[in-house]
Amino acid sequence: MTTLQPSPLALDDIALGDIELWARPDEEREAIFKLLRDERPISFHEEPIIEGYPQGPGFWALTHYDDVMYVSRHPELFSSARGGTNVGDIPQEMAEFLGSIINMDDPRHKKLRGLVNAGFTPKALNALLEQVRVRARQVVEDAAPLGECDFVSRIAALMPLQIVCDMVGVPPSLEQTVFDQSNIILGVGDPEYVQTMEDLMGAFITLHQMAMEIGQDRLDHPTDDIASVLMHAEVDGERLTVAEFASFFILLVVAGNETTRTAISHGMWVLQNNPDQQALWRSDFDAHAVNAVEEIVRWATPVISFRRTVTRDVTIGGRAFTEGEKVVMYYNSANRDERQFADPYRFDITRAPNAHFGYGGGGAHFCLGANLARREIRVMFEEIFRVLPDLHVTGEPEMLQSGFIHGIKRMPCAFTPTAG
Repeated sequence: MTTLQPSPLALDDIALGDIELWARPDEEREAIFKLLRDERPISFHEEPIIEGYPQGPGFWALTHYDDVMYVSRHPELFSSARGGTNVGDIPQEMAEFLGSIINMDDPRHKKLRGLVNAGFTPKALNALLEQVRVRARQVVEDAAPLGECDFVSRIAALMPLQIVCDMVGVPPSLEQTVFDQSNIILGVGDPEYVQTMEDLMGAFITLHQMAMEIGQDRLDHPTDDIASVLMHAEVDGERLTVAEFASFFILLVVAGNETTRTAISHGMWVLQNNPDQQALWRSDFDAHAVNAVEEIVRWATPVISFRRTVTRDVTIGGRAFTEGEKVVMYYNSANRDERQFADPYRFDITRAPNAHFGYGGGGAHFCLGANLARREIRVMFEEIFRVLPDLHVTGEPEMLQSGFIHGIKRMPCAFTPTAG
């Protein structure tokens, strides 16, 4: 059985709202969350300070799998509308602008999700899924002559970025803008990307203006892309407004780009560190692909946490909560919970079942793009194994400092150069 080193912090010294904790190495953070699961599975923490807003009253951290699942499956008891992606309180209008449907409750959430579902039907996704293969092959073959590169920006990021830009009608000339602004939006907490609230809002505004132009163009001049499907979809006689499309556009290009590249990057690193598992997958790629992808997503847990707000008196894990209290679901901890996963610190591509929280916990806010993300991860590794069979990471990953995204910023790799 795989074991961890002891937590570097005493129980009373753990402060999940302190951004410095999220600068610690993964191994230390894993040990910290194990201590919480074992000794204090529901713990109270001070909120981080948000520039321009008073510090909030604090939040409760949920670290057990069952408690995270309960909150995920009961949106009527735990509101997303008061902030899902942020621990601190911000105005509802701003929350929707920043997070679209993930910062909404029913009935508004149900209505808008029903409209955007039109872009994720099997028919709408079929052509896109075929394009995944084309894009992944091109990315890997373009890298093949180089012999070395940054795995994140040159391999892991490009295909998900291109696919999501294809979906919402972003021209190739603006793909780098989407990449740069996405890094800023999901880089809160890392001084390389965000130093002030103005940095963050500037990134949102840049993408919002881009989306408004694309949405209006597809409304006036529909094509065969998913952006056009979204702008012309109807549920009970209602359509998305251009502003609603723009908000969802930001969610899609940010989440659809960053989380999949994070999973691919972590997947490459953990496969290198577990050569027996990499050899097993390479020995029969198709036989192991489904379970391998799920284990990569569990291992990576690209989204670390989401917040909910209690709507009425409720008990979680034996503790009573009252209306207005904040709870934060820590998916990274739930995905290492020994009560759910046997030997959770072992990377095992044969693990099944594997009911992880990589795409949320089911329920109303389950990730719309889960199947697309699975396809992208699978195809990318198939192409890497085929074209760059000796690709290996040559240095430690440089991690994003974030309590929200488990990102890898840079990770050098090398391989025998070929013509591609």
